[in-house]
Amino acid sequence: MENLTTLPAWLLAFIFSATFHEAAHAWAGFKMGDRTAWASGQVSLDPLPHIRREPFGMIVMPLISFFLWGWMVGWASAPYDRTWADRYPRRALIMALAGPTANLVLVILAGIAIRAGMLAGWFVAPNSISGAESITVAVSEGLPNALAMVLSILFTLNLVLFIFNLIPFPPLDGSSILPFLLPAGMAAKYKELLHNRGFVIIGLIVAWNLFGYVFGPARLLALNLLYFEHGYH
Repeated sequence: MENLTTLPAWLLAFIFSATFHEAAHAWAGFKMGDRTAWASGQVSLDPLPHIRREPFGMIVMPLISFFLWGWMVGWASAPYDRTWADRYPRRALIMALAGPTANLVLVILAGIAIRAGMLAGWFVAPNSISGAESITVAVSEGLPNALAMVLSILFTLNLVLFIFNLIPFPPLDGSSILPFLLPAGMAAKYKELLHNRGFVIIGLIVAWNLFGYVFGPARLLALNLLYFEHGYH
């Protein structure tokens, strides 16, 4: 029941972050010649087209994961033209990386807002950081406390989305990087595997296990960049 007080902040942050991620994919594809996502209305920060495409991943799964674990996980997607992607692999790579880049932008913006709140006397750096909701601490209840919670969740959630999606296994965005590092023949075979459901499931399992090793050091680095005067360890 105590966790229910954070539910609105989590849901708001998740829907906005997932929408921003997919809108970035869609916008990049549109700018480089693929109108598939544009035609479905996803070159937009309006969450409704994204929710209509993936209602389970955008709403149901985040709520289930919140009640099970106290934090949110889910997914969204933007359609693209495979023929266009095969014809213009570099453009397809830029489109794929646009989503994680959008999440990195949100991490930076949340960090700037946290530092601005510290200058205004609303927030202070915590003595230790134990959870996603305690990246910064409000000096008083009310609006500062609500903002501190939302910004903390935005910072952590988008750091997770940025790092997780860059892991180079399907169906994650980072899987688009490998074809540029492989010989032409192997790259073609790998692209075919990207659309194999069995390979996608294996990729998710491997990525989830790798994430545990990658995220801790990345989070610590991000926190020390945010609070450069503190030196967390």
